[in-house]
Amino acid sequence: MQYTAVFDIGKTNKKFFLFDESYHEVYRAYSTFEEVTDDDGFPADNLPAIRKWLKDLFRQILDNGEYPVKAINFSTYGASFVHVDAAGRPLTPLYNYTKPYPEDILRSFHQKYGDPIRFARETASPPLGMLNSGLQLYWLKYAKPGIFEQVRWSMHFPQYLSFLFTGVPVSDYTSIGCHTGLWNFEKGDYHDWVYAEGIDRILPPIVPATTSINMDYAGKRMRVGVGIHDSSSALLPYLRVDKKPFLLISTGTWSISLNPFSEEALSTEDLQNDCLNFLRVDGGPVKAARLFLGNEYSLQLHEMCRHFDKEYGYHRTIRFDAGIHDRMAGLPGPFFRFESIDLPRKQPERTRLEAFSGFEEAYHRLMLELMELQLSSAKRAIGQTPISKIYIDGGFADNDIYVKLLLNHFRQYKFRTTQTPLGSALGAAMVISDKKVSRDFLKKHYCMKKHAPQMLNE
Repeated sequence: MQYTAVFDIGKTNKKFFLFDESYHEVYRAYSTFEEVTDDDGFPADNLPAIRKWLKDLFRQILDNGEYPVKAINFSTYGASFVHVDAAGRPLTPLYNYTKPYPEDILRSFHQKYGDPIRFARETASPPLGMLNSGLQLYWLKYAKPGIFEQVRWSMHFPQYLSFLFTGVPVSDYTSIGCHTGLWNFEKGDYHDWVYAEGIDRILPPIVPATTSINMDYAGKRMRVGVGIHDSSSALLPYLRVDKKPFLLISTGTWSISLNPFSEEALSTEDLQNDCLNFLRVDGGPVKAARLFLGNEYSLQLHEMCRHFDKEYGYHRTIRFDAGIHDRMAGLPGPFFRFESIDLPRKQPERTRLEAFSGFEEAYHRLMLELMELQLSSAKRAIGQTPISKIYIDGGFADNDIYVKLLLNHFRQYKFRTTQTPLGSALGAAMVISDKKVSRDFLKKHYCMKKHAPQMLNE
């Protein structure tokens, strides 16, 4: 038996997995690291600590010999570059994508390369500041020219982790295509501004995420993957087993509705509502609508627990109640002021928890108001695609009220909820494997459940 190793690096948890040849998890390790500050005093991930942890842990696995490793790959969050010099040494901290983007530099960019909406349409990237990671390169060039002149390669985070093991710099479609502002989706090439600014000279050659490099590492022969963006990695297992058009609603801090079968161009309205295109592992488009659902949900729950004197976590005991639902659905609202989601409608001046007789009523009403946003986001991702099935995975897949409300509105579709603790790690293992998977793969690995349509009184 030989094994595939995956480092799955999130903003909070840094994870390591070993999978056997049937993709069963046989080993895992988790770690967290205190943030550091970058050269501007803004919080940043501790790149030297992450790098040391990766190297030390993997060497321990190899030295132990219990799990002969045949392949290793990397899945990380996106919108993050590592800039290295000619010797492969990082020149900067791992700048945080929440770092504010200077208005003067952004203004100069759009003066040269077009208004934000036109640019967003061409690059399928809503205006998101540092989250448009390509604009980080423009910022580096003009805010820190002395550093920029030393850059030999700028690699997205997954590809940098691969580079640590191979010394081979590459770019991949899944990182380039994720709201970076780098890719012109109509041309199927980098946008003109990339060439005009000479940015193309520091971007390594593009390869598919299915690429791996055969090499000797620490005296062991193995394949090293080039890394993959975590959203694309999470979608991959579904694509491998289901060829008919479907929508995946991947829930957590962000709820991202992913449609890998859309053939529509993004509209201005799409872009203004945080709908964008990703690139699949083969360079094809994925229509994605993002919603900061889990973050807002958590903020509101903490306030509700304080107001109703409940321990945080009490909400996990609440199941759908038809009577409470009908009463809450009949009330004129809204009652909740959302703090982290921009809404097209007018917000109340404050959240009115005193309007509810208890936590259960407030919780049902919160889910109704959040579901209004979730439905809009999912419908935007579906567009005109003739999908027949919706998958829900992540944290909300076991939320009884969320699932029932969604089923009620989308009665025409088949529904599957899935639960896996592996997140994007499994996709990262699969993408560099030639092993075929059967249609029952999700049932075995994802605790998949079928759901019948719901008929709720509204």
